Amino acid sequence: MPQRSKFEFTGSTGHTLAGLLEIPDTPAQATALFAHCFTCGKDIAAASRISRALVKKGYAVMRFDFTGLGSSDGDFANTNFSSNVADLIAAAAHLRSLNMAPSLIIGHSLGGTAVLNAAHKIPECTGVVTIGSPADAQHVSHQFACDIDTIEKNGEAEVSLAGRKFSIKKQFLDDINKTSTEHLKTLKPALLVMHSPIDTVVDIKEAERIYVAARHPKSFVSLDDADHLLSRSADAEYVANLISAWATRGELNKQKTSRPKVASGEIVVKEQDQKFRLDVYSDSHQWVADEPTSVGGSNLGPDPYEHLLASVGTCTSMTLRMYAQRKQWPLENAEVTLRHSREHIADCAECTETESAVRIDVIERQITLHGELSEEQRSRLMEIADKCPVHKTLTGTLNIRTIQS
Repeated sequence: MPQRSKFEFTGSTGHTLAGLLEIPDTPAQATALFAHCFTCGKDIAAASRISRALVKKGYAVMRFDFTGLGSSDGDFANTNFSSNVADLIAAAAHLRSLNMAPSLIIGHSLGGTAVLNAAHKIPECTGVVTIGSPADAQHVSHQFACDIDTIEKNGEAEVSLAGRKFSIKKQFLDDINKTSTEHLKTLKPALLVMHSPIDTVVDIKEAERIYVAARHPKSFVSLDDADHLLSRSADAEYVANLISAWATRGELNKQKTSRPKVASGEIVVKEQDQKFRLDVYSDSHQWVADEPTSVGGSNLGPDPYEHLLASVGTCTSMTLRMYAQRKQWPLENAEVTLRHSREHIADCAECTETESAVRIDVIERQITLHGELSEEQRSRLMEIADKCPVHKTLTGTLNIRTIQS
């Protein structure tokens, strides 16, 4: 059975902080440090569920309450984003004293923003994961935007956050207003950004800001229909499975040296698990391909046909966008939906009698054009869709030459 032990350590402001360390029943493959969301605590559902799931995967996981929250001492009103970052560094130091320095640090919401800042001062850290996190701490002020004038004027105000009352001082505002994404340009650990496209607390554009600002190696995973707090246990377990798979592929401490050199215009594919999970590399990007669990995969990335459909769909949308921009037409969005199927040629208008037993691959492409476009413009854009370079490649003469090396 996994071991769970409560402990205390000294935080950045000298107060005693409450922590929880969970250790698997087999030798831990690594130690992870988890940072909870703004005004939350170590026992919030997302933190506890993700931690437990990671322990099942063989990780030791430490989570703790920031100063002034949960079971930790101190006054929340006297804390700020910088003190949270310092608390994380203190937590890592405590783990280091136990010979369990964290190689993986994970943060949820503002906790993710904090781990991005703390990573620079935790030398053992080789991987950073953000979950629904803003790119900088200034974003959190949206949660009490109506109270900012009062805080600025009186130096302090009581605000309501997630149904609870907290005192926010001007020093907190001054502190978060100093934050930026500049430090991401020098982030050395590998980065995994996870975000839901329907997150109503932190917009997915924040994930884009993090991803664009950081350097490689970096990865992004969409959490589909999960909410900000990952309130469904299935979403939390899915996040933990993804983190485990990402962290263990070739080991994070070897990831930077194991990345192949890829020339511009080339793609390199390498196996991760001797099953179906693959690392796919271009000269500037890296992502995961996989098969669904129904056929023996882990479903951690698009399958080959999804990659094919994505290639056609993205090329179509980009081609339409470039043409509309050149013509200065009011195209707001080009939405492309694609499906792949196989049909008997006998079902097709272009078939011949001798081909009746043969099947052909069919990609059905549905294009929805949004914007105040005339019928003539819409008709022309539908013609332009067939000019997409990938479309022309697939419908033209295509030879795949295989060379053994």
